[in-house]
Amino acid sequence: MSRIRPHLSGSRLATAGIAAATATLLATTLSPHAGADDSPTRATALKNAASALKDRAGSLGLTAATDTAVRDVIVDADGTQHVRYDRTYRQLPVLGGDFVVHLAKDGTYRSASRATKDALSLSSVTPKVSAPKAADLAATVLRAANVGETLKRLTSKPELVVDALHGAPKLAWRTDAVAQDSAGNPVARTVLTDARTGAKIDAWDSIEQAAGDGKSLYAGTVPLETTASGSAYQLKDATRGGTYTGDAANKTDLCILTICLSRAPSTVFTDADNRWGTGAASDRATAAVDAQYGTDVTWDYYKDVHGRNGIAGDGKGSFNRVHYGNDYNNAFWDDTCFCMTYGDGDGTQLGPLVSLDVAGHEMTHGVTSKTAALTYSGESGGLNEATSDIFGSLVEFHAGNSSDPGDYLIGEKVVRSGLGRNALRYMDKPSKDGVSVDCWSTGTADLDVHYSSGIGNHFAYLLAEGSGARTVNGVSYNSPTCDGSSVTGIGRGKLGKIWYRALTVYMTSSTNYSGARSATLSAAKDLYGAGSAEYSAVGAAWKAVNVG
Repeated sequence: MSRIRPHLSGSRLATAGIAAATATLLATTLSPHAGADDSPTRATALKNAASALKDRAGSLGLTAATDTAVRDVIVDADGTQHVRYDRTYRQLPVLGGDFVVHLAKDGTYRSASRATKDALSLSSVTPKVSAPKAADLAATVLRAANVGETLKRLTSKPELVVDALHGAPKLAWRTDAVAQDSAGNPVARTVLTDARTGAKIDAWDSIEQAAGDGKSLYAGTVPLETTASGSAYQLKDATRGGTYTGDAANKTDLCILTICLSRAPSTVFTDADNRWGTGAASDRATAAVDAQYGTDVTWDYYKDVHGRNGIAGDGKGSFNRVHYGNDYNNAFWDDTCFCMTYGDGDGTQLGPLVSLDVAGHEMTHGVTSKTAALTYSGESGGLNEATSDIFGSLVEFHAGNSSDPGDYLIGEKVVRSGLGRNALRYMDKPSKDGVSVDCWSTGTADLDVHYSSGIGNHFAYLLAEGSGARTVNGVSYNSPTCDGSSVTGIGRGKLGKIWYRALTVYMTSSTNYSGARSATLSAAKDLYGAGSAEYSAVGAAWKAVNVG
């Protein structure tokens, strides 16, 4: 039986080095002209940002030893531009080196959001701790995190980086340690080690856990866009970037760090009459219906509500693998394959993890990795998980599915009686799960990210619905506040708008809860005005969870 993980975890982040690209090169490759109506385009935003980098290199901490690469570009309806950069120092990736340049419609520099403001200056980029030693240290950390398991195929390969997330910038080894547990399911930890002393700086999970028709496990009979293939149909949706769902045949991946020597198969499901599944778990296509439907609804939510065209915003679809591993109590988004993977659960604590909110949760990890890239540890990791819970719930509400109506419970459809509760997490009062926290404290950064996410979840519930007792879609809630105050909600739609803008425009890899407060207030000001009820509600909801 696989090791139980009754929570959703974060995405397996690619560890390839950040490509170096200078602002000067960007400026020489972009068209200097805006559109006919003089509205800024992506190209003009990049040109304007490149000019800002050149003019303000000193204040942005850019030197001859640093290079930058564009990660994301957002042009607001009013022409305001936001260009997000990653940074390298002497060709090494900088953890916490990311920043966002904010520009007016005419390209004038306004401000910058920086993950760290510490100067990048190292006396040497030659490590005193060897790569093999760093690999051994990471393997030890992975074994310690899986006490009682006999790990197989354990591999770890370090990458030299500059750590600017944990105090003064320092040379470090970032090592992904990967293995299989006794059931053959993947386990992984990313370990950050001081390259001078060998001391562990940080460690975190590397696997982030969340027309025909089909009969699903959880959502009833649902519509599906499919692709004709000869006399049959494939479970592949050309209208949503070519997203598809395949069968992993209860196998797992064989990966060395981020390089997979072999992957569990993802043979696309086919059907003769375009009527998929039976609604029973015994039919392998049934879980595939849920997974494909979850992908569809998540795609539609981000496009309909936020204008985002796919997970990466580039119109390209991801894919799903169902029936992964044996009794695997998890689901995860993986950046390296740009795919979602679902286990079948052990049947005692969890069933197949293919519910709507799980799909929305996991694919949101992909959105986060393409935007703020919140580090998956400390308070940033809690915010990463909270972001996935928030949008997982909003996806469920957006679907409007009567068989799985929207709620503020996470994973309620997949939970079985053996877990001892009726959901994985509770947004109105996170502590109801027995491990999450409702309120911020000085020890928040030391908590597991799935438990510290409770603060962001609690804030989001209060902002949307308000404090006190109420019933939503037949589910009763009674959300307290940490300071005894009373909070009036502004609705789910405004919560989603504010959090999405904060994530994509203002948050960076090192954002903590205090930074999230600033980011959401800036977003509310942009969307509704500094004197608006929405702006005041954001401040009140953060105060109500002890973030002031």
